[in-house]
Amino acid sequence: MLFIIDFDGTVAPTDTVDALLERFADPDWRRIEQQWVDGEINSRQCMAAQLALVSEDERTLRRFLDSVTIDPAFPEFVRHASTFADLAIVSDGLDYPIRQALRRLVASVPVYANRMEFRPRGLGISFPFSSASCTVNSGVCKCSIARTVDAGRGLSTVLIGDGRSDQCVAHQARYVFAKGSLITYCRENDIPYTPFQSFTDVLATIREWDVVPHEVRLKESQCPLVEA
Repeated sequence: MLFIIDFDGTVAPTDTVDALLERFADPDWRRIEQQWVDGEINSRQCMAAQLALVSEDERTLRRFLDSVTIDPAFPEFVRHASTFADLAIVSDGLDYPIRQALRRLVASVPVYANRMEFRPRGLGISFPFSSASCTVNSGVCKCSIARTVDAGRGLSTVLIGDGRSDQCVAHQARYVFAKGSLITYCRENDIPYTPFQSFTDVLATIREWDVVPHEVRLKESQCPLVEA
């Protein structure tokens, strides 16, 4: 099993990028946001143009980005889910605040996100996980990442998300936990989903699943039964 987990609005209760722009960017970022919503520009163009409007010294930006908080139930979710599944944070947001927010987790979770860098009185961005074939034109193609992490193992994908960047992988996932606008999208496209508000809800559901822990699966693979 493979969990593809969104970050902004999902692991983090608030949208980190929106909060950053509200605090440090020229108000014109809202016009750019509307262009993206209206389909006039794609996610990469939107993010690059918006971050170019951020103006503040590195120390202040680091202090703000280091303060991002996560759902209090997320660490317990990671501890439980990692016993039987692979996990990946896959976000169309910024990698730096995600890594900072997750640094105290006991179990390491790989992060796939747009690459942020500090520049003199501002921020830069690049898109190492974009794909020309991404159906929603995200900076991070979640479908592509899911295929890469799966690596041909045929894992059942579980999506936990809340927005537009989750739409493509929602069609391919075996199970979808949805909140925010992803609920509306799932309803409109007849995609089965389980609504959630926090990872407390997700934990309550997956604890009821009949799953095989990693260590049991490993022992079975090392000592296969031999039929007489």
